[in-house]
Amino acid sequence: MNESKKSSLVAYFSATGTTMEVATTLSKVANADLHEIVPEARYTAADLNWHDKKSRSSVEMADKSSRPAIANKVENMEQYDTVFVGFPIWWYIAPTIINTFLEQYDLSGKTVVPFFTSGGSGAGETLTYLKPSAPNANWVAPKNLTSMGEADIKAWVESLK
Repeated sequence: MNESKKSSLVAYFSATGTTMEVATTLSKVANADLHEIVPEARYTAADLNWHDKKSRSSVEMADKSSRPAIANKVENMEQYDTVFVGFPIWWYIAPTIINTFLEQYDLSGKTVVPFFTSGGSGAGETLTYLKPSAPNANWVAPKNLTSMGEADIKAWVESLK
């Protein structure tokens, strides 16, 4: 398959591997390229301890202007018409590293499809906080893919067309 013919990208941030699994399935069923959003400083278990108000994730999420650095970039973002963006839900929204990712590119006119994994909470105010990072994109409502199998994910992707 010629990679340059794909017009969709699945970009994801996964702190524990859960979102990575879903993103991998999504890229397969959507026939999309796959890109991991890699933080410059990887998150440790201590960083992810949401019970600790001084943990890295707690501090970042308390400051909505926080923009954690990313170690890699998507080459040739302009080739994609649709960008699926995946992440775990933290404090009822996307981690602020997703804003960092979105703000690195001109996504004007592109369709941005947020998807997430969660231990129990919904999307909350995810779009409220993500849209300003790509204001000229065409946004789709976020979808929880946590317990969806390959067939369900494929049906969801088909419903977006």
